[in-house]
Amino acid sequence: MGKAKSTFINMFLTLLVVCVLAGAALAALHRATDEPIQETRLTQQQEAIEKVLPPFDSLQTEKKALEAQSSTDIYHKTAAADSLTLYHAFLKGIAVGTAVESFTNKGFGGTIKLMVGFLPDGKVYKTAVLSHTETPGLGSKMTEPSFYTQFEGMQPEQFPLQVQKDGGEVQAITAATISSRAYCDAMNTAFDAIKK
Repeated sequence: MGKAKSTFINMFLTLLVVCVLAGAALAALHRATDEPIQETRLTQQQEAIEKVLPPFDSLQTEKKALEAQSSTDIYHKTAAADSLTLYHAFLKGIAVGTAVESFTNKGFGGTIKLMVGFLPDGKVYKTAVLSHTETPGLGSKMTEPSFYTQFEGMQPEQFPLQVQKDGGEVQAITAATISSRAYCDAMNTAFDAIKK
C-alpha cells in the first residue's frame, strides 16, 4: 500500500483529528482536576477564616457590592471582583467577629487577596494572605509575621491603615513600599465593607 497523498484535504482532516483528540483530552483532564482544586480552595478559605477570627461555632455569609471611588480607581474594575464576601462569626449566638475576603489590584505584581478578621468593635483581630504575585524576597514578605502582625489590634478609624511614608501607622516592608501600600489598600477595602 502506498503513502497517502499530501493534499490539502488530507492535511486538514489530520489536523482536525489531532485537535479533536487534544481538546477531548484537555476537557477530561479539566473535569478530573476541577473538583479537587475547588475542594482545596474551600479548605484554604475555611482555614483562613479560622485563623483570622476568635473561636466560633457558626458563620453567616454576606456579599457586599463594591463601588468605585473614582473614574480612575481600578481596584474595583474586574468582573470577577465586583463584591466582597463577609463571614459573620458567632459563638453560642453571640457575634464574635467578621472575616472579610478582600483584595486589591494595586500590588507590584498584580492582585493581592487577603482574609481580614475584625472584632465587633471594629478592631483588626488578625489577617492572612490568600494569594499574591509579589516579588519573592521583597513584597512576598507580607506573608511573614513581622509584617502582618502589626495590624493586630489596630482600630482603622483611629489609626489610618497607611504606610508611615503616607502618614499612617504601618511600617512598610523594606524595598517593597508598593506591596505594603497595596496590603493597606486591601485592608481599607475590608474595613469599608464592615462599616457599611
